[in-house]
Amino acid sequence: MTFALRPPRVLRLGTRGSALALAQSRTVAALLRGRGVPVELVTLRTTGDRRPPDTAWGEGAFVTELEAALLERRIDLAVHSAKDLPTREDARLVVAACPAREDPRDALVCRVRGASLETLPLGTRVGTDSPRRRAFLLARRPDLAVHPLHGNVDTRLRRLEAAETDALVLAVAGLARLGLAGRIDEELNPQLVPPAPGQGALAIQARFDDEPVRALLEALDDRATRAAVEAERAFLRACGGGCRAPIGALGRVASGELVLLGAVASDPERAPGRVAWGERTSGPGDGPSMARGLAGALLDELASARPGATGLRFEEARA
Repeated sequence: MTFALRPPRVLRLGTRGSALALAQSRTVAALLRGRGVPVELVTLRTTGDRRPPDTAWGEGAFVTELEAALLERRIDLAVHSAKDLPTREDARLVVAACPAREDPRDALVCRVRGASLETLPLGTRVGTDSPRRRAFLLARRPDLAVHPLHGNVDTRLRRLEAAETDALVLAVAGLARLGLAGRIDEELNPQLVPPAPGQGALAIQARFDDEPVRALLEALDDRATRAAVEAERAFLRACGGGCRAPIGALGRVASGELVLLGAVASDPERAPGRVAWGERTSGPGDGPSMARGLAGALLDELASARPGATGLRFEEARA
């Protein structure tokens, strides 16, 4: 079945201009065009794109300008990496679709090929701008020299080849979407380095009151992906963190049940190696409630492991 807007019009799809963002947006545009919907890409620069080199980005840095363009009706839909969405959502906007997810895991990419997290030499320099990756890497391998390294995927790979670091941790999905999956040395076990909530998934956003566009986008929605991502984001919110927090989560739907792995880590500058892990199962529709319960249990566990800690400092964590 094909769908058409009435009256027919070209949908304006808002996207960042990075190679990865364009690859993701072109995938969504192709899905819509395959259903008979004309689409044009509108490229916008975000705060995250304008940040100075070697500075960390804050929550919403890659999203705010796209959301503003939606609200101002300069675009009709926006494609985001689900992990970049702020935990507080604007009620005037809605995630109308989450297409089927790519591999959500993190990848180890090494300058000297063939290494794994377990075989990296003592003191290996690992570059990442993610407090989450930093915390869980050091929890597993406290001997590693994890240091800040910023930039988009292409920039970080160039800096790796220039020997500014010995290894990187990047999203498997991002590398795959750029045709760089062959650069991966190891897909990291989520029970060692849990992915960011929403990692590997796309979130297609529209205005809440734009029912024709929402109807078109809902045809692209993958129920299992949405159930998993909503549970992961509920876990993140319940932990008091944003997309820059040392918090990981991964949901999956299997045999009609939603299984959620959640993990929280202390700030490695204060208490290296402190992590709390858990896994719970529920029906797909009960994911957010189950996620909140898991978050509360893990925060209590982490707080009890660090006398005097509140377990709620993650929102301010920085690499």
